[in-house]
Amino acid sequence: MLETALHYSHYLLDKAVKTGDITIDATVGNGHDTLKLAHLVGSTGRVIGFDIQEQAIQTTLEKVIADGFKSQVDLHLSGHEEIGSLSLEDESVSAVVFNLGYLPRGDKSIVTTPATTLEAIQHSLPLLKKDGVLLIMVYYGHEGGRNEKDAVLSLVETLPQKDYNVLRYGFINQVNSPPFLLAVEKK
Repeated sequence: MLETALHYSHYLLDKAVKTGDITIDATVGNGHDTLKLAHLVGSTGRVIGFDIQEQAIQTTLEKVIADGFKSQVDLHLSGHEEIGSLSLEDESVSAVVFNLGYLPRGDKSIVTTPATTLEAIQHSLPLLKKDGVLLIMVYYGHEGGRNEKDAVLSLVETLPQKDYNVLRYGFINQVNSPPFLLAVEKK
């Protein structure tokens, strides 16, 4: 049975993230990936999350508190382009997760943009440890979404093969701009 792009991204996270790791949720949204990462890194790991919407940060915070993961989750009310300002003291991350588009059940006029997304990806790649993954769920069925999709594809398609494996995973016979996953693995 074929997995959806979202389920496949979770499969990849299960393989890449270990207890004690550092991870980044570049777009926390409703907190689902942040919580998934918190479960994977356990009590000795760290999840750093970013979002520009206070609603997203609050919803995510409530989820991590309810599941007992507050101590290892660090949320930032700022854009994912601020990943470049992180001070990780020479530590690397095992996973960086992006969900492009808008906050589900939120204000659909607030969307990720090509400029900030490309900047965030470029800041994220050097942070990855060997066999670490950068996962980008590309939702592009909104105004400006196709431009962002094209910009992100242009960037990841040019990553050096000697340094990265890049995979595109998603259904191609569905209507309404089906989302797809871009998975970048650092060699």
